[in-house]
Amino acid sequence: MDAVRVALLREVLAGTEWLRATRRFAGVLRSSVVPHGGGLLLVGTEAYEPWHLAAHLTDEAAWSGLPELSPTLVRHRTEPGGPPHLSVGLGRLEAARRGETLLVVAPERPADGLLERVHDARRAGATVLALDGGGDREVRGLAHELLTVAPDAELDLDTVQHLVSAAAGENTLPPQRGPRRFRDRLGRLADQLTAPPPGRW
Repeated sequence: MDAVRVALLREVLAGTEWLRATRRFAGVLRSSVVPHGGGLLLVGTEAYEPWHLAAHLTDEAAWSGLPELSPTLVRHRTEPGGPPHLSVGLGRLEAARRGETLLVVAPERPADGLLERVHDARRAGATVLALDGGGDREVRGLAHELLTVAPDAELDLDTVQHLVSAAAGENTLPPQRGPRRFRDRLGRLADQLTAPPPGRW
């Protein structure tokens, strides 16, 4: 989903709890990683690998000038001799420490082995955030911050991940004088394209 589609989706969701919830969650994510200079670990379940969210956060890190948002994707299975960014296994969670942030994306209940590793990471001082697809009690108990997308919700978990990653990279600094950033211009163009035609009075 590109920036224009995210802008259009935000227009549709304006005034809803989803927009507030995803921005709040993204704010917690951003405030967890930026002061510590990064340390974002991203992990899914055995059946669901959040590589799409990893790619979007990496893009947002580049566009926003916040390299701290770029995650390390932790995988349940790695291939011998694979590229380094795809070769980080679950053992990395055992090394998580204070100052690091662990983002768990779980459309379904994670296996006990993953939950144990997340619990150990939290005990070691890591901040645990979770995007959860079923409101699992154990995930809720482990997460410092949780955003649940119920199966009967208006949005699916993939869409919520797009909103969270875009909000995490939003420029929250005071507006600067001089040329506007490309993303600011793009956002304004999206607003103009989606605005209703002027009425006749």
